[in-house]
Amino acid sequence: MKKIPFFQIASLFILFSAGAWATQAYIPELKKQLKDTYSSLTKTLKPSKNSEEPEPIEVALPAPRVIPPIPEGIITKEYDKHLFAGESNGFGAIEDKGHFESLIEQEKLIQISQGTGYEVMKLTHSHPYITPYSKVVLEEMGLAFQTLTDNESYFMLTSVTRTPEQQKSLRRRNKNATSGESSHSYGVSFDISYIRFNGKKNWNREKQKKLEKVLAEFQDAGKILFIKERKQSCYHVTVR
Repeated sequence: MKKIPFFQIASLFILFSAGAWATQAYIPELKKQLKDTYSSLTKTLKPSKNSEEPEPIEVALPAPRVIPPIPEGIITKEYDKHLFAGESNGFGAIEDKGHFESLIEQEKLIQISQGTGYEVMKLTHSHPYITPYSKVVLEEMGLAFQTLTDNESYFMLTSVTRTPEQQKSLRRRNKNATSGESSHSYGVSFDISYIRFNGKKNWNREKQKKLEKVLAEFQDAGKILFIKERKQSCYHVTVR
């Protein structure tokens, strides 16, 4: 192995020593500069005693939904309970086609077609419009139904909101349709078939039982009322 000449070793030692001395000599000055700089920053960033406190941000929360209790002993018929719930839901009964159209313009009625766990079939004597809150409840019911069955199953809505003209026309065709006031005229009622699932007329006892379980739970929670209409093979549902 070739030896490094002594003078090269000496030169490296001298350079290293000089560098170390210079560093030691500079460190105190560097510390002083850093201290002065940090002190000036802290003085600048320190809040003034006279500065005003920021005003708290106020967030407007939606008013809690109040569901009027059904007067027990006064309203005893099941269908009258649906009428009471409809009357208590906001704009009252739809008066005519013009009133119906104005409610859509004001977004007090919104369109529905299909969603998770439900689908609206082709309607002939009603319109696929309900109140925004009714749609929320319908979406929850559809999700609950799929949770009990599977991700592919959905129930069918066979009737939704009717104008007085549609109610009269339906009465001429269907003697079972009420001749008086209908809860379908409030935008909060719809019929769910228990013999139609996944777009087909196919009676399925298992799915019917699970659908009825969902309806019963939502009724117990105070969100809906429902009646089983055997002649029409549907559940008449009114959102409270």
